[in-house]
Amino acid sequence: MGTFKAIRIDKAEKGTVAALTQFDEAELMDGDVTVGVEWSTVNYKDGLAVTGKAPVVRRFPMIAGIDLAGTVLKSENPDWQVGDKVICNGWGMGETHLGAYAEKARVKGDWLVRLPDGLSTRDAMAIGTAGYTAMLSVLALENHGLTPAAGPVVVTGAAGGVGSVAIAVLSKLGYHVIASTGRIAEVPYLRELGAAEVIERSELSGPGKPLAKERWAGGIDSVGSTTLANVLSMTKYRGAIAACGLAAGMDLPTSVAPFILRGVCLLGIDSVMCPIELRQLAWLRLASDLDKGKLAEITHEINLDEVIAAGAKVLAGEVRGRIVVKIC
Repeated sequence: MGTFKAIRIDKAEKGTVAALTQFDEAELMDGDVTVGVEWSTVNYKDGLAVTGKAPVVRRFPMIAGIDLAGTVLKSENPDWQVGDKVICNGWGMGETHLGAYAEKARVKGDWLVRLPDGLSTRDAMAIGTAGYTAMLSVLALENHGLTPAAGPVVVTGAAGGVGSVAIAVLSKLGYHVIASTGRIAEVPYLRELGAAEVIERSELSGPGKPLAKERWAGGIDSVGSTTLANVLSMTKYRGAIAACGLAAGMDLPTSVAPFILRGVCLLGIDSVMCPIELRQLAWLRLASDLDKGKLAEITHEINLDEVIAAGAKVLAGEVRGRIVVKIC
């Protein structure tokens, strides 16, 4: 036993406070696998946690971070051996279970996914929960029956983590991707990822009609609120939209019109408690369907002591693509 570096969140007189400190290994929570964490990432939820902007953390003290990739150090689980390379994300890490912004993590072996061939632990966290959520969305659209022949697909929040990976994957799969962004300076970046068209966020952010002109056969929305309402109203007959985020809010000011007049489906994407079989499929597909060159283009690296500042930038919409965090 000893101590290790971690970003610890504690209750404060008003809200919470986060700081990089030393954490005692004896305080790690129950679990049958101990992982040496090598890489993590910064997601929207991580930004909320480390800045205290929303009550994400429900146990104190908490180690922040919902994503990790690393090497098994100890295991009492028959499925995992010392030296195995693993990924863990969701399952309440950083919320109810001590999380990933630390040199060590103790988790349940049932939460782990084996690192696919062709991915390094750094690659896995360059993808992270944002990219994994994007792939869950793609899988949901495919399960609905969507194919490139059905027509264009829209991706909202296009310059963010989910959006960037979604565009890269969908374009590689042959879809005509329409990217929606509020950062028009990012048009060259989005085109490079594979977007065939780029539209301004304002086209989808105003009050919408119950039904508007049909523009796309499907899409991936990480924004929510009025944007999602407009996206639904513009979806073609029997199309589908995968909803996986709420950057603009939790409300959905729409009507039943798209659902009962056009047969549009709204597909909910949950990444936190997603069944392990679907997680494994998503990571395998990411290893094969995400261009490594594009992944490198959308990623930049920071150290653990830069995470709190990066979290604030993510919430402010100032981060392009993905952040990968070097832990040790």
